[in-house]
Amino acid sequence: MNAADMNDDDRPLNLDVPDHLEYSEEHVWVDASVSPAIVGITEYAANKLGELVFVDLPEPGGRVEAGDEIVELESSKAVEPLICPVSGTIRYVNRDAADDPSVITNDPYNEGWIVKIELDDDEPELLSADEYLRIIR
Repeated sequence: MNAADMNDDDRPLNLDVPDHLEYSEEHVWVDASVSPAIVGITEYAANKLGELVFVDLPEPGGRVEAGDEIVELESSKAVEPLICPVSGTIRYVNRDAADDPSVITNDPYNEGWIVKIELDDDEPELLSADEYLRIIR
């Protein structure tokens, strides 16, 4: 998802945007404080998509570059790719989310994580929580 596709009238107000995470403009969060880093979609993206009905996960062990479409998220409203904001090797995928995609919608920052990636050494260009909030509000 990208910010250009969304207008001010659709933006929910009281969103959770945890300070300890970093964000992309495509509404993806990264927790690089752990290894492998955890990646998921933001509450904003989850609200925009609505109830997810299918998640097409990549296979662990695959290599991903920042900007790659790595996951397809399907809801009753739309089919959207998850655009990975980091480069590295996918180590784990959330099979529970694949079995029950609503976990992503209902708990995007915890049980709804999508992939865990062993990051390359380069520093990804991500936004702080405050910078991300400025984009979505």
